Amino acid sequence: MAIFPEDDDIHVSGLIKLWVAEGFIKPNESQSLEEIARGYINDLIDRNLILKQYLGSNRKVQICKIHDLLRDLCLKIVQKDKFMCMMEENPRGVESERRIVCNRKGVRRHTLQLAPLTRTLVTSTDGRLSNNRLLRVMSFNDKAKKKYLHRHIVDQVNLRYLAYNEFNNSSSSVKLPTSIGVLWSLQTIIIGRDIEAPSQIWEMRQLMHVDIRKLYLPDPPQNQKQDEFVLQNLQKLGNVTNFVWSEEACKRVANVRKLHIEYDNDSKSSNDYSLHNISRLCKLESLAFFPYGLPNLLQKLTFPSSLKKLHLNGCDVRWEDLSVIGSLPYLEVLKLSVGRVEGEVWNPVEGEFLRLKFLSILCFDIVYWNADCSHFPVLEKLELMGMDKLEEIPLDIGEIPTLELVLLYRCTESAAISAMKIAVEQENNGNDVLRVQVHFHTKEQLESFKKKVEQLATSFTGNNFQAKYF
Repeated sequence: MAIFPEDDDIHVSGLIKLWVAEGFIKPNESQSLEEIARGYINDLIDRNLILKQYLGSNRKVQICKIHDLLRDLCLKIVQKDKFMCMMEENPRGVESERRIVCNRKGVRRHTLQLAPLTRTLVTSTDGRLSNNRLLRVMSFNDKAKKKYLHRHIVDQVNLRYLAYNEFNNSSSSVKLPTSIGVLWSLQTIIIGRDIEAPSQIWEMRQLMHVDIRKLYLPDPPQNQKQDEFVLQNLQKLGNVTNFVWSEEACKRVANVRKLHIEYDNDSKSSNDYSLHNISRLCKLESLAFFPYGLPNLLQKLTFPSSLKKLHLNGCDVRWEDLSVIGSLPYLEVLKLSVGRVEGEVWNPVEGEFLRLKFLSILCFDIVYWNADCSHFPVLEKLELMGMDKLEEIPLDIGEIPTLELVLLYRCTESAAISAMKIAVEQENNGNDVLRVQVHFHTKEQLESFKKKVEQLATSFTGNNFQAKYF
């Protein structure tokens, strides 16, 4: 925990990947390494040793923090046990250090060459460690530059974790060298820029997490023995761009649990992307699909029944598409962002969305939403953002017994009034669990809303309702 700067937001998923790469997590027969690590995170939170900062849509902790006093204690233990070297400016004597953390960009690069025994490097400078064959973890709090990528992917046969954590705004992509194939121990690769991967990536059998801003994958080689180079450990793959999902490709990533795919051009016929084969990924739990306005691409996609979380961005959505999605038996989270629907009226069908707990809709042109509590029977959180045509939220939504939060952000005034009516009715019925929050874009919009409420002779001063502007 001491490697993170003071008051830093600590992304739990990244922390867990570091724990796994370091070998701190011991496997058991009933849980994955990530599930065991999540248990440790929850134990630390229960003991008030780390603080919950933000929960994701699946109610898991996404971001945590550590108290300054506890971080100071960690640093003292680090020094006492010689667990890690926290570099300040230009220190000497790091030759025998196994773990080096350098969060200051002022440290001269050649200093980091003096650590031939280093297993872990977390730094804000590029560091020239190409000859250190013992490295397991390299994490750079910097942008991925072409010369750095080619320098660091050289002969690091023990490397398990490679990350460039800052986004590079360059629109040009970088080709990874074919020498990446020698990183046969690599488990996690995180790069914040567009990357063209060589065919050798299909031979990296230890890969578990691939998180790249835009990843252009080549087709898998066809002339290899079946199961010879199946990426059995791969759990997360993103953000794969303009890729054709052939049967062979799906076989290579058959165990993937989290997948993010994008399409940003129309150079191929939409049939060529073979999106129907996504249904072969029978262990897939989370899918993000961003076709960015390419028409009818959603209709080419076949969902696996295992999905628990689905995010659609930039899609043309038909009502029958929502029925297909609503029929997914394990779906708990649905996010619809910046898209179009074929009509103005959404009439949900009873018997669908039976397990949905989180529904988020951003910038869709729905006008009328005819729903009641039977359509989303276990919904816990509803987010509506930028819905500038929506007339109102159905009043009966408030009758869902599990509903805890309704959030409106930059929606119509009439939708905001309907949200307030839900809050008032539920408060009058003794519901002290439901919270309703309305966020307006300007102070003027908030004042207009208050005047409308006064005209309706309705008070919105209850504890379960809040209106403000940003």
